[in-house]
Amino acid sequence: MSTAAILTLNVGSSSVKFALFAADGSTRLAQGEATGLGGAACLRTSRRGEPAVTQDLAAGSDAFGAIDAALEWLDAACSDVSVAVVGHRIVHGGTRFVAPLAATAEVLQELEALDPLAPKHQPFNIAGVRRVQARYPHSRAVACFDTAFHAGWDDATARLAIPRRFHDAGVRRYGFHGLSYEFLAARLGRDAPHARRAVLAHLGSGASLCALRDGRSIDCTMGFSTLDGLPMATRSGTIDPGVIFHLQRQYGLGFDAIEHLLYDDSGLKGVSGRSGDMRELLDAGDAASNEAVALFVQRCVREIGAMVAVLGGVDALVFSGGIGAHAAPVRTAICARLGAFGVVLDAAGNQDGAGRISAPASAVPVYAWATDEEAVIAAHCAAWTSRGTL
Repeated sequence: MSTAAILTLNVGSSSVKFALFAADGSTRLAQGEATGLGGAACLRTSRRGEPAVTQDLAAGSDAFGAIDAALEWLDAACSDVSVAVVGHRIVHGGTRFVAPLAATAEVLQELEALDPLAPKHQPFNIAGVRRVQARYPHSRAVACFDTAFHAGWDDATARLAIPRRFHDAGVRRYGFHGLSYEFLAARLGRDAPHARRAVLAHLGSGASLCALRDGRSIDCTMGFSTLDGLPMATRSGTIDPGVIFHLQRQYGLGFDAIEHLLYDDSGLKGVSGRSGDMRELLDAGDAASNEAVALFVQRCVREIGAMVAVLGGVDALVFSGGIGAHAAPVRTAICARLGAFGVVLDAAGNQDGAGRISAPASAVPVYAWATDEEAVIAAHCAAWTSRGTL
């Protein structure tokens, strides 16, 4: 007889992440990630207590192919459990969806209306929900939103300086990476309860900063879209709106071409001319790669300063995400320019990247932590189940 379990799914345009949890939402049974979608795709999977295994997927596999491969592996490797609840990361909840809820047909239809607000994420998220529902028709789906963590912002933070009618129609700042920040905020509350004012840095292929006060988001570098804020692997980050007009008038680029340019061919990839992968740029060391890294560091320093100003001071700085948790040279370069706030890294601790990486003399403790969005989603699903909501 099989045991009920919780599956979490995070579907993007170029990757699919999943994890299987026991019904308590805290015991991880298996996990995996499909990367390189659209090109040399592969699926890396592991069961609890066992080494990871990598398998190649069919050339050009898309998100659907990756989901199918992941679920086939899951059914074979974890045949002693049945998927009762599936928790889905949904990037955009708009102004209405500010807490996890059942992903009913009606809810999915409303979420599809938000596709224009997150065109590179939302359609894949919703398609993933439907794909898994077709595979596990007796399971219940829970939608967990990246925007929900930032739902308590005051008007001055949420509003853009445009005519009010557009704000009322949803053209406003939302903030993203909320599931990651929810995990980091909870860990900060346990490990550093004194840190009432913190800057959380989710630095990866998508990158942002969050200003946290008493465990709540009060600002984020991402605003209306996931294109905003820091430069990222292939996204430009904040850009002078005049550049968009110039690209159209001077180079004849249409809006679709400009959107593709800013989302897919800019950021680290655009500046380096080589790659959006920070590891590759650090290893390359050529002039253009160094310029891309320097730009990323410069913008991180500038925006950290802005977050500290919003908070009125800082009691902790947390690095996370693929770059934040693993790229010691990037942390070194950023923190070297935060001396005005009393930040001092411990060189050995930073190189190890485990836990607290600041020196004892540092006025601001600095941490490097891996984030775990899957754990947050699973916890929400378990809470729903225990309340009998599903």
